[in-house]
Amino acid sequence: MILYPAIDLKDGNCVRLYKGEMDQATVFSDDPAAQALSFQEAGCEWLHLVDLNGAFAGQPVNADAVEAILSATDIPAQLGGGIRDLKTIETWLSKGLARVILGTAAVENPALVRDAAQAFPGQVAVGIDARNSMVATRGWAEETDIEATDLARQFEDAGIAAIIYTDINRDGAMQGPNVEATAALARAVSIPVIASGGVSSLDDLKALKTANAPLNGAISGRALYDGAFDLGEALAVLKG
Repeated sequence: MILYPAIDLKDGNCVRLYKGEMDQATVFSDDPAAQALSFQEAGCEWLHLVDLNGAFAGQPVNADAVEAILSATDIPAQLGGGIRDLKTIETWLSKGLARVILGTAAVENPALVRDAAQAFPGQVAVGIDARNSMVATRGWAEETDIEATDLARQFEDAGIAAIIYTDINRDGAMQGPNVEATAALARAVSIPVIASGGVSSLDDLKALKTANAPLNGAISGRALYDGAFDLGEALAVLKG
């Protein structure tokens, strides 16, 4: 399994939200590029980036910070937030992103996901953010009547690289991931699934690694910034 350290960008800073609430943001660094480089130097093999402002605006907002991260590091990075058309996807990939994440677009414009996955094989992922199993969009501000597993199954044959599944109620809350729901989603589709939301201890990572499901990796944010566990030990747990 891969550990994806999260760098959530708000107003150019590296922050973490509490259960997706933009007005409950804790700033952990005003230099996202330096933060990203520290993750790389610690042995991380991927970066998970989110343009929080972009998710609400529907277009990239923290582009300067993302580009600074890409310039400072040489490990692959995936980005979500405000990516809702082919031009934006192409632009980001041309700047060096390894993978774009389509969240709101996956609900509102599923044809875009299919077109993008065909145009950029292996470089398009779908972000499924759910509150009480139901998908939320537009920076988690709008709830839908779509069940997370049903949305994932829509893209079974689309050729997407991965699904990032976030349990919004666990995100930033340090209460542990929703292992059961994440594992159930991974068993429901053949697409690689990355767990997100609530990872707060080495035991949480062990639980995801030993879940009865083929999980690709886990995203961790607040736990890393708060020092809840050692990054080196976490990498060893997921590789072991």
